[in-house]
Amino acid sequence: MSILRSSFVAAVLAASLFLVSSRSSLGIAQTASAPTAAPTLAAAPAQSISQKIAASKDLLDINTATAMQLKALPGMGDAYVQRIVAGRPYTAKNQLTTRGILPSSEYERIKPLIIAHRPKQ
Repeated sequence: MSILRSSFVAAVLAASLFLVSSRSSLGIAQTASAPTAAPTLAAAPAQSISQKIAASKDLLDINTATAMQLKALPGMGDAYVQRIVAGRPYTAKNQLTTRGILPSSEYERIKPLIIAHRPKQ
């Protein structure tokens, strides 16, 4: 029984030495047993509703924009502009992709520049 126990201990030691040497040869740092402090992220200040409204006035509303204004967006040609105008009204700007108006690559290009204000009834 003691022979099995000693060979088991020897196998465990050999395996741990192998792991330690392979980590160091791969450049993997060994971690200490003491916990380290997690990096803290600075929380962005929450925008008030009035600030959001003010910021949205700088964006192009796809429900009310003219064809010339839409064409000024990056990557927008006549065909895309016609499809956007024909698909109005939009309740959210992501409807350009969910309705199949624009491919996602084109939408990602103009997403930070547009907004879809809900149409007044």
